[in-house]
Formats: sequence, C-alpha cells, structure tokens
Amino acid sequence: MRLFWHQVRSGEWLTVERIRGYSLIVLAISVAAAMVWLGLAEGWSDRNGKPVGTDFSSFYAAGGFALEGHAADAYDMALHHAREQQIFGPATPYYAWLYPPIFFLIAAPLAALPYPAALALWQFGTFALYLATIGAILRPVRDRPIVRRTWLLIAVAFPAVLINFGHGQNGFLSAALLGAALVVLPRRPVLAGLLFAALAYKPQFGLAIPFALLAAGRWRTIATACITLASLIGITMLLFGTEAWSAFLASAGVSRKLLLESGAVGFEKLQSAFAVVRLWGGETPLAYAVQALVSGATIVSLVWVWRSRCDAATKAALLVSGSLLCSPHILDYDLIALAVAIAFLAARGLREGFRPYEISLLAALWIVPVLTRTVAGTLALPLGFLATLTFHFTILLQARRELHTQPNKLAKM
Repeated sequence: MRLFWHQVRSGEWLTVERIRGYSLIVLAISVAAAMVWLGLAEGWSDRNGKPVGTDFSSFYAAGGFALEGHAADAYDMALHHAREQQIFGPATPYYAWLYPPIFFLIAAPLAALPYPAALALWQFGTFALYLATIGAILRPVRDRPIVRRTWLLIAVAFPAVLINFGHGQNGFLSAALLGAALVVLPRRPVLAGLLFAALAYKPQFGLAIPFALLAAGRWRTIATACITLASLIGITMLLFGTEAWSAFLASAGVSRKLLLESGAVGFEKLQSAFAVVRLWGGETPLAYAVQALVSGATIVSLVWVWRSRCDAATKAALLVSGSLLCSPHILDYDLIALAVAIAFLAARGLREGFRPYEISLLAALWIVPVLTRTVAGTLALPLGFLATLTFHFTILLQARRELHTQPNKLAKM
C-alpha cells in the first residue's frame, strides 16, 4: 500500500508508454463508436431519429432564420422547432437555441452551406482551433521528447473530444478562445481582450473572467474586451435587428425554466453545483442557493490568486476550473476546457517539476469526461463536477503553500 501511494504521489506510474497506450485505447474506442453510430444512421438522422450532429441542427436552423432576415424567430421555440422539423423530418426532437445574437455571426454563414458541409466545417474547423491552442500552450516545452511523442495524441484522444463531436457542440471553440486568451494575456493584452470578448457568444462560460482580470489589474485587456463586446452588440443589431436582442432577452426566463430548472436537458448531463442538488432530489431554490455559494467561493479564490504573484499556469488553470464551477448551466461537452488547464499545468511541471500528486490528478481529470454521464445517471454520482471541484481546490492549496513559503509573492501584480 505504501508503494501504491508513493506511485500516486510521484506520478511515476504514468510512463510514456502508458500515456501512449491509454490514449490509443481511448482513441480507438472513440473512433469505433463514431463509425458504428454513423454506420447506423439513415441519411442525416441517426438510429434514434435525431439529426447527425444533434445540437448543431439548432445552430443551423437558427442561422437560417438570420440569413432570411428573421433572426428573432430563432428565439420562438415553436417556430424554431418547426424549422428543425422542416429540415430534418417531422420526428425531429427539439434542440433549443439559447445563445445571444453574437452567435449568429457564426451560425448564419454556416447556414448558407448544405448541412453536411456546414457540420463538417463547424466540427473540424473548431477542432483545429482547439488543437492549435493546446499546441500553443505547450510550445515552451514542445522540444522535449515526451511532449513531441504524446501531446497531439493526448489532445485528440481526450474523451471530451468525442462527446463534443457527438453533440456538434461549441466546446472546441470555447476552449480555444479561453486558452488562447490566457496564452497571449501576459504579452498581448489587447489581443487577449478581443478573445475574452468573443466568449460572450456563450455568456455563462465567462462569469468568472471579469473578476480575475479586475483582481490582476489587467486594465488594457478589460478596456479592449468592453469595447469589443459593445462593438459586437452594435454589429449584430445592425445585421440582425434590435428585435433579435429583444427576443433573446425575453426568452431567457423561459429557457432557464425549461432547460435548467425542469431538468429537460437531464441533470446527469449537467456538471454544476445546481445540477448536483437537483440530481440528489433537492428543490430548485436550494439548488440555486448552493450554486451561489460555490460560485461566490470560487470567485473569492480566483480574486485571491490573481492578485498574488502566483505563476501564470496556476492562474490559468484556476480560471478554467473556476469558469466551469461558476455557471449552473455547464454540460459534459463543456469539459473539453479542462484540456486547457491540463496543458498549462503539464507545461509548468515539465519546466519546473511536478507538485506532489499533480500527475495523478491531471490523469484523473483527463479520463473523467468519459464517465460523467453514465455514472451520474446510474449512481447519481456527479463525477464531472466533483473532479472539477477537487482539481480547483487542490491547485488552490498548492498556491497557498507556495505563497506561504514565499511571502513576497503576495504583493499585487
């Protein structure tokens, strides 16, 4: 048993051969599952009658409304569902459009293409951005043999990749924008502001970001993000009409009640404190209260770390996990962002040495997405949320220990 804990603490068990072997196994299973799923599809509907690319069908239908000059209709659930059924068949279930009109800037051009081409461009285009971002994070250590031999395989085989592909979702884009912004933040604050502002297409993913930037005094980044966001709102009003924004704001309450509070999405799919309470039978007010406590504590921890002189990797990893913890509406495909946190800490560990238990923690975080929905659905155990919370708390404790041994690091940046 002592040898076991030594291996877990040191991470010596995770050799290069095992990294490659485990990644290849997961990748092979993912590819086989995708091929079977596509092989059983009839046209552009899968064996369950759902569109191939599921959630992307929502983006495609909404983008069609925007192209026709009726963007506001995408926020009318009846009209939106009717359009999905018109495109994919009368048995098509409803896939909601919950995004602000900023997302029309992507959805509308895609809707101008045939559905297969639009889906392929969306999936593989954003996947390429995700891979480029992970590569950029690891660039300082890319010359090391272990990185050259494994980084691309690890990034491609990450289980959240298959989940995002299966849903046709935007996890790749969100991870790429957040990761790229954190990469360029130290040296190119204006570009970082542009990238952070672009995340406004999915506002629930950016709740923690302003607090971190304010704590660090990143004024140029904040100013750029504000100007960019205002510009995006203005551009979308000109292109799609003020009615689109009015419809988006008016639909927010209905969407929240239908897709979050009622559990229409499935609480086993959600990876938030809110979902945990509901999964365990708690009422909605209690779920919101617990979510508020978790979000508040997460923001306080981020402010403390981002005010300190902790290294950039610690701050980046905590902002990723904090962004996931702060929102009540985080799904399993959003866990693709954890690849950004893993990459930042792996790069730091290869440069400076890994902290105790860090390698094992990163390995556990890597495999968790493949288990979240099944375990939550069968055992009511929310692995995705618990893993993210454990990761955040562990990195926070490491930062506290390091700052305690080096008090001068507590000075504000």
